[in-house]
Amino acid sequence: MITAFILRSLDRRISIAIAILIAIAFLLPLSNLLLPETSALHVPTYLMSLFGKYLTYALLALALDLVWGYCGILSLGHGAFFALGGYAMGMYLMRQIGSRGTYGNPILPDFMVFLNWKELPWFWYGFDHFWFAMIMVLAAPALLAFVFGWFAFRSRVNGVYLSIITQAMTYALLLAFFRNDMGFGGNNGLTDFKDILGFNIQADGTRAVLFAVTAVFLALALMLSSAIVRSKFGKVLVGVRDAESRTRFLGYRVEHMKLFVFVVSAMMAGIAGALYVPQIGIINPGEFAPANSIEVVIWTAVGGRATLIGPIIGAVLVNGGKTVFTGLFPEFWLFALGGLFVAVTLFLPKGIVGTIAQYLGSKRRPDNPPPKAAKDDAQQSVQAAE
Repeated sequence: MITAFILRSLDRRISIAIAILIAIAFLLPLSNLLLPETSALHVPTYLMSLFGKYLTYALLALALDLVWGYCGILSLGHGAFFALGGYAMGMYLMRQIGSRGTYGNPILPDFMVFLNWKELPWFWYGFDHFWFAMIMVLAAPALLAFVFGWFAFRSRVNGVYLSIITQAMTYALLLAFFRNDMGFGGNNGLTDFKDILGFNIQADGTRAVLFAVTAVFLALALMLSSAIVRSKFGKVLVGVRDAESRTRFLGYRVEHMKLFVFVVSAMMAGIAGALYVPQIGIINPGEFAPANSIEVVIWTAVGGRATLIGPIIGAVLVNGGKTVFTGLFPEFWLFALGGLFVAVTLFLPKGIVGTIAQYLGSKRRPDNPPPKAAKDDAQQSVQAAE
């Protein structure tokens, strides 16, 4: 029943995007594993891992778009949820090293031995099991989002004040995880991973599977997001975004709706972080940096918020450009990124996908009536949901 509901919620564009992601999930790994390196169609392992990183960023941008584009919550702290999911995966990978570490301790990770820890902290228990680590990938970001959202939304904190608080939250976690006595590797973080589920993490086959799993999870997240925003609940979310007071006046528990979508978005970001770590090979407190969360906002804005597909395209394009630009002019990248954001704000306020959709819509309907006010649109959304 749930599957049928999700499938009915897919429009043509979302279906095409999902089909492309599924095709990529199979074609690139097969090209890497089956074709010889001399073939023009062969995808090198390093390139496939790089694309896998881009897809994790795309999943993170999609998570932000769900709350920002459709609920009006501009979160500048989604990097925290991403990093928590990454640390949960990193802790599992560290436990898999066992006695193969530098100090040969089968229980304690190397950084704990170096810091003269005598026993494994209680919060590391269970991370030698993959299933437990996967639960924590979802539970840790969800719990943080629930506690933060419960107090923030009940207090009706929104707008720029909410954005500042989310940024303060991720900065506080950055400072906490930098401390060696926190038990998460301090400044160096977690690294030197050996294997995952018994498979060598550096092997081409493992890298190919990780890429395929990332693409599949991105497709599933896109399906879930589409089901949410195209449902009656999603229509009310748009009403909350455009006219929160009017939606509240109509009897909806706005704080509960915000909390639900915020927690779902945090879990998606946690999954992105968990998929990022084994492909990159490290997780450290730098992932909590507020600048990382701001970059996610830029990806979403460039691609087009409230489009679902736009953030995916924006994340891939911006990070692909970053890879090229930092190789040629590394000292100018931040200036280029800031200029890109300003240019998009001034000339493409709806982003790439939003601008294209608007242009195609105007071509199909040349005699469009003038747009109604945002509050009227919000009320229509809520009435449609009813």
